[in-house]
Amino acid sequence: MKPLIENIIQQYQEVQNGKLWIGSTFTSKLNQVDESMVFIRPITGLHSIAEIISHLTLWRKETILKIETGEGSKTDDCEENWLSNDKLELLGWPYIKSEYDKTLITLIDLLKSKDDNFLNEEYFDTDFKGNYTYSFVINGMLHHDIYHLGQLGIIIKYLKENN
Repeated sequence: MKPLIENIIQQYQEVQNGKLWIGSTFTSKLNQVDESMVFIRPITGLHSIAEIISHLTLWRKETILKIETGEGSKTDDCEENWLSNDKLELLGWPYIKSEYDKTLITLIDLLKSKDDNFLNEEYFDTDFKGNYTYSFVINGMLHHDIYHLGQLGIIIKYLKENN
C-alpha cells in the first residue's frame, strides 16, 4: 500500500492543474501570459516568470537525481539556480516551459514506482550537507512549488496592470 505517496502525487497534480481551494494553479496562472511577458522583471527585486519556472525546473531535476541516485549535485549558490533572463531568452519560452512540464511527469512517474517506506529512506543533500529522509525533499519541493505559485500570481497581476 502507498496512500502517502499517492496523496503526494495528487497534491503535485492539483497544484499544477487541479481544482484548488486557493483558486489558482500553475496552469491557470501560466495560461494568462504570453511569450512577450515571461522575460520581464516587473520591478527591481522580483524575478521574471521565466526565471521562476527555470528555477523550479532546476530543483525538480535535482529532486529526481536525489531519488534516482541517493545524492544531489546542486546548491543554492550554483549559477543554474537563477539563470539570467539573457540566458533564458536564448533557450526560449517553449523550451523552458517544456522542460518544466517534463520534470513534473518524470517526478510523478518516479514516485509511482515507490511505496510509502521509501519516504523514510535517506539520501545525502548536497545543499544542506547531510542525510535527510526522502519525505523532506519530496514535501519540500511541493512547498517550494506553492511558494513560487504565489510569486507568479503577484508578478502576473503586476505585469497585466502595468502593461
